Amino acid sequence: MCGFAGFFASPRSDDAASWPGRLDRMGQAIRHRGPDASGIWFDAEPGIGLVHRRLAIIDLSPAGHQPMVSANGQLVLAFNGEIYNHLAIRRELEQVSNSIAEGAWRGHSDTETLIAAISAWGLDKALRKTVGMFALALWDRATHTLSLARDRLGEKPLYYGLQGGTLLFGSELKALRAHPAFAAAVDRDALALYLRHSCVPSPYSIYQGISKLPPGAWLQIDSRALQQRTLPLPMRYWSLSEVIAHGRTHAFVGSDAEAVDALQQRLADAVALQQVADVPLGAFLSGGVDSSTIVALMQAQSTRQIKTFTIGFHEDGFNEAEHAATVARHLGTDHTELYVTAAQAQAVIPGLPMVYDEPFADVSQIPTCLVAGLARRTVTVSLSGDAGDELFGGYNRYLLVRAVWRKLARLPHPMRRMLAQLLALPSAGTWNTLYRALQPVLPTRARINQPGDKLPKLIGLVSATSPEDLYTRLVSHCMQPASLVLGAQEPPSLLNQRQSWPQTTDFEHWMMAMDTQTYLPDDILTKVDRAAMAASLETRVPLLDHRVVELAWQLPLGMKLRQGRGKWLLRQVLDRHVPAALIDRPKMGFSVPIDHWLRGPLRGWADALLDGQRLRQEGYLQPAPIVRMWQEHRSGRRNWHHQLWDVLMFQAWLAREAPT
Repeated sequence: MCGFAGFFASPRSDDAASWPGRLDRMGQAIRHRGPDASGIWFDAEPGIGLVHRRLAIIDLSPAGHQPMVSANGQLVLAFNGEIYNHLAIRRELEQVSNSIAEGAWRGHSDTETLIAAISAWGLDKALRKTVGMFALALWDRATHTLSLARDRLGEKPLYYGLQGGTLLFGSELKALRAHPAFAAAVDRDALALYLRHSCVPSPYSIYQGISKLPPGAWLQIDSRALQQRTLPLPMRYWSLSEVIAHGRTHAFVGSDAEAVDALQQRLADAVALQQVADVPLGAFLSGGVDSSTIVALMQAQSTRQIKTFTIGFHEDGFNEAEHAATVARHLGTDHTELYVTAAQAQAVIPGLPMVYDEPFADVSQIPTCLVAGLARRTVTVSLSGDAGDELFGGYNRYLLVRAVWRKLARLPHPMRRMLAQLLALPSAGTWNTLYRALQPVLPTRARINQPGDKLPKLIGLVSATSPEDLYTRLVSHCMQPASLVLGAQEPPSLLNQRQSWPQTTDFEHWMMAMDTQTYLPDDILTKVDRAAMAASLETRVPLLDHRVVELAWQLPLGMKLRQGRGKWLLRQVLDRHVPAALIDRPKMGFSVPIDHWLRGPLRGWADALLDGQRLRQEGYLQPAPIVRMWQEHRSGRRNWHHQLWDVLMFQAWLAREAPT
């Protein structure tokens, strides 16, 4: 796990003397991604420069130093991530290549394996042979072409874009900003997308002209593109749409028991590969299905106690630490938990703009930063259970949307529109008062906290015109985000581009595919990567071994959703290691009580950022609706904490990160 950055510009020999310092500044900006070593390589004649920051994980010797030059001298590689099957690739290269003999390797790093594979097979074929997570920049000294590539599911980040006649690229935006050519303005259209999603979705970034390379893609750029100031479109070496299509035509036809065996074996193989490291390794453990499964498989393969880590909170409804401790005791792990106070959690907030580099508003970023810092005290690598929900049907919407739509579809659309208008007549406070009066006679399952706060979402759902529209409304924080951003139009994204939607046989599978291409890489994986790398911690996600993903898409829906519960098959694997009684409980999530904090200890901070005069002077957001939401939330009449946190994270980023 590392970080890299660089630039590709028209040759300017008179400027070359400044390049080492320029590259060093770009590297220093992402030093947290690689505190162990740094390396610079440049060639002024074609105008290329690379800088690499190393977090040494495999082959801690100088033989793993980057940027790395290939054995034949033609290729130069800067690489971030891990190639888990690199030893198997080495063996294959030794069998098929006359130029590589056993014992001829300089070291045992996966970087050396990868550059040798690219030399032997070309980039596209080499990428297809990898099992791993990565982003890379590859310079070909013979053809004077730069290639950028990213792993299949988007675990590792890669930003790129033209600034004038210079192509800038790197693991984080702060590295690009350190280059003097960077002059990008805030992209107001991307800001509108952010207010819908709570993150800026790929391929956009918060800056005009700067993009995220999509997962499973690679891009090749030559000097002609720089001269014409146009970049080619990325090319796919792996596509989830193709995986879904293959899953339909090659569906799993075995029994339930055979499916459990197949998934356990595939996951066990992934966990085994991802436990290879030359540094201390552990795992995050929440006590839920996903992380408990990964830890159980790790411990089953290990002769020593696996180190596990959990953050606990004293607030009711937000603490998973006690469940994680129970699972850890059963599995016999070396478990560390840290209970943090509200003040300790809130202390993380001022640093979030620097950690995430662009507006990012998933509130679970706070405990994620805390647990990453906790783990880094004793390990350098931590495995996580992310992606179980998207692959095996863990989110409640997969169980509820079809049932809700069936009921809504019975009503003609004009009647639904009228119902939405009637629901909107009483205020949220009135609904809450009425509910409190009726609560004593309601069944327990119908009792919810502050139903009036959920009214806007309910009104939106009633107004839905299709199951897909219902899904869009569920996953959107704001349905008309461009109306809040001055001068913005919401740009194309997967949500509003029907022609790009995944083709699945089940609507529930359609939602899972949408989440895998949007929420998973843009929110979940971004959250974990930036939080962990800010602490110089490598994270690995065994469920995102692409062979596990491909098996998941061969499975019928009934092996994921069964008897009103999600992740059925994954639970069967876990049941072989952990009693179901230790796991079965309502899904809690990984969050903090932001709604209460905004009315209490964070109120002064929020008051300053949400001041109407300040919003008008900055000129990005419409002040009136934001000030109104803040007043209603502050008074307790409504709970707008999701929408307000989106605005606050943009405001905090703008104050600290945006160019002046």
